[in-house]
Amino acid sequence: MKIAKLVLILAYLSTSLVKADSTWVQPDSENLLVMQLSSGRVVLQLAPEFAPAHVRNIRQLVAQGYFDGSSILRSQDNYVVQWGDPESEPGKQKSLGKAAATLKVEFFRDLEDINFVEITSTDAYAEKVGFVDGFPAASDGKRVWLAHCYGMLGVSRDVEDDSGNGSGLYVVTGHAPRHLDRNVTLVGRVLEGMSLLSSLPRGTGDLGFYESSSEYVPINSIKLGSDYFASSPAGIGLKMMNTNSAEFMQHVATRTSRTEGWFLEPTGKIELCNVGVPQK
Repeated sequence: MKIAKLVLILAYLSTSLVKADSTWVQPDSENLLVMQLSSGRVVLQLAPEFAPAHVRNIRQLVAQGYFDGSSILRSQDNYVVQWGDPESEPGKQKSLGKAAATLKVEFFRDLEDINFVEITSTDAYAEKVGFVDGFPAASDGKRVWLAHCYGMLGVSRDVEDDSGNGSGLYVVTGHAPRHLDRNVTLVGRVLEGMSLLSSLPRGTGDLGFYESSSEYVPINSIKLGSDYFASSPAGIGLKMMNTNSAEFMQHVATRTSRTEGWFLEPTGKIELCNVGVPQK
């Protein structure tokens, strides 16, 4: 049997395990952040299911205007873009207001408590991979955690496992650094504006940090989606394919075995971060 046909059959069988729902879903504005740069806006979707404490803290920081007038400090080639407070000395750092100063890392959900849609993939970092409500995820058969794919949003931290709080954030703008899975708290993903982050000038300092404040990229503001889109005549205007739908499983099957005329040798395999979730 040809690989392409086998993959399609497997995808069809998998749909019997997927909750029937509409093909396209709109994100809840309560779980959105809107970053405004001089070059345009970046829309971020938060993942409170996986990191409730961090998401609460980030919302608190945003509501206080913590990030307004801040800057992107790091753009490391083929890796991440990062923003936060450039000051490292206590007393000089920007006030966190009512937000917590330290938070224990948050990685896992029990598999039985979450809607994990598995895909067929041989993964180097986990026994199983798939998606949870649009977010790429991995599992050991008992627990589920988010995966460091392109566009994912994470919380920077120091050596201690409670040294992150959401005041320092990064977005994956290069290869998928899956070795960071279960080492850094992931709190969301970019839905719009990735090109504005991935095209930033690369920092020439260690780890891609900008070496002088003149190189920093200003962040005009970061607003809660519930506030930003409430006053937007166009509304959210974003829809993603529902990863719980049969249509998404068909998408996975199509991406797994590329049958377009250009492909000489379809692989019949797919890596989690190469699936991508369609948007419109």
